Amino acid sequence: MKKIILLSPLLLLISCFDVERNCRDFKTGKFKFEYEINGVKKTTVFERNDSIEIETFEGKTDTSTVRWVNDCEYVLQKKHPKNKAEEKAIGMKILTTTKNSYTFEFGMVGVDSKQKGTVIKIAD
Repeated sequence: MKKIILLSPLLLLISCFDVERNCRDFKTGKFKFEYEINGVKKTTVFERNDSIEIETFEGKTDTSTVRWVNDCEYVLQKKHPKNKAEEKAIGMKILTTTKNSYTFEFGMVGVDSKQKGTVIKIAD
């Protein structure tokens, strides 16, 4: 019983731990995002300043506007959508950061389903 009483404050402290995020370090720069589709590894490289993101995927370049909601959340909107699906905004939320990478979740604005990924910063 004594062990349970002593363990309770420790569990309380651990549950209050908040992950430090240095999202401002990732507002601008050049980044790489790798993921797998049907067993094939794909890579997207993008460069972002405060309001524009230029993405290159499989030799094609696309530009999106960036609207920061707060230091760790932003919304991407394609500047020149080619179809109805590309007209929809994508919400991005940085969940955790390290020195040169961040883990994020993303999905269409207004839709509950989200995906996660990790981005690596390759240049400032």
